[in-house]
Amino acid sequence: MNKRTLTALEKQPLEGLRALVRVDFNVPLAQGQVSDDTRIRAALPTITWLVGKGCRVILLSHLGRPKGGPDPKYSLKPVAGALEKLLGAPVTFIAEPLADGAERQSRQLKRGEVALVENTRFFPGEEKNDAGLARALAKLGDLYVNDAFGSAHRAHSSTEAVAHLLKPAVAGFLMAKELEYLGTALERPKRPFVAVLGGAKVSDKIEVIHHLLPKVDELLIGGAMACTFFLAMDFEVGNSLVERDKVERARDLLEQAGTKLVLPAGAVVATELKAGVATQSVPRDGIRRGWAVYDIDEATRKDFARRIAGARTVVWNGPMGVFETPPFDAGTLALARALAAATARGATTIVGGGDSAAAVAAAGLETKVSHVSTGGGAALEFMEGKVLPGVAALDDA
Repeated sequence: MNKRTLTALEKQPLEGLRALVRVDFNVPLAQGQVSDDTRIRAALPTITWLVGKGCRVILLSHLGRPKGGPDPKYSLKPVAGALEKLLGAPVTFIAEPLADGAERQSRQLKRGEVALVENTRFFPGEEKNDAGLARALAKLGDLYVNDAFGSAHRAHSSTEAVAHLLKPAVAGFLMAKELEYLGTALERPKRPFVAVLGGAKVSDKIEVIHHLLPKVDELLIGGAMACTFFLAMDFEVGNSLVERDKVERARDLLEQAGTKLVLPAGAVVATELKAGVATQSVPRDGIRRGWAVYDIDEATRKDFARRIAGARTVVWNGPMGVFETPPFDAGTLALARALAAATARGATTIVGGGDSAAAVAAAGLETKVSHVSTGGGAALEFMEGKVLPGVAALDDA
């Protein structure tokens, strides 16, 4: 998807223009404070570039899932404070973007000043991609920048409809980086190209597997989703999480994939999921009744690490086990270390957001891989080959 980016506006006169920028400030809050500012920092390159061009910068974002209108616990007001600290400059808060005075507020900003609009999901029609809300938001800007890859798979008023009303409508630096890394990996990968998929449910990843199989050299499967494939191979899976209604589809994928699809050689099993429980490592055909799979075993960790070591492009989405509950984090952490080692050897490594990004962060390896996506759901849909509405609405390059 070749879209215009901020760089294309480099030589245009932008000073004094109001840049309406969709960011992803859907950050965790604790006691009314931002507890993790990763997503805010990710948007800073776009914000500071526009500030440097003398734009008046008006930021849009959602936060959480407020039900039926405004809810104080989902207000973006604390985020404005966190952004002020990062920018080292005041941030105006626009609490009522639909009020008569909102447009005047946006025009009264001095050149290079920044404003943050209240949670877009507080306003009726946002999630329905309402044209009327989009028109009201469009009054706050003269051009549109979408830097919220994590929300690009949603056709909402602030991500899709408004992009048709304000021109130019371009990708910010973070959005452009996401599209470049994921697009190049899927369309023009350096080979060998290895994809690693994990997580709980095959149903969440079936379309990704189907879309990736023709593109990859190997597709490694971990997490509980591997158990549905084990069942398709007529292995005992005990009390493991499986999707029995997906066994036939798993069997079809195994036939279709041949040697491309690589399943765990074995698993770490236990009788229940809790810290400190007694565990065993068993081969994949040695899972007993009463036991359940909670991680990949040491043999699989070494096998997957060896395959990743030989790759030049690696895409990873989904944990290898229940990594929030030690000791079942060992397989996921081992995979994160294998990606970091591959990166150091010159491979392009992409972590597809969500739990995988959290695992890389837990291992302290975010800076040791090529790219950590900021959008789990969006990255997944991109890997399925779906059109992302928030991207499609932007100007073509």
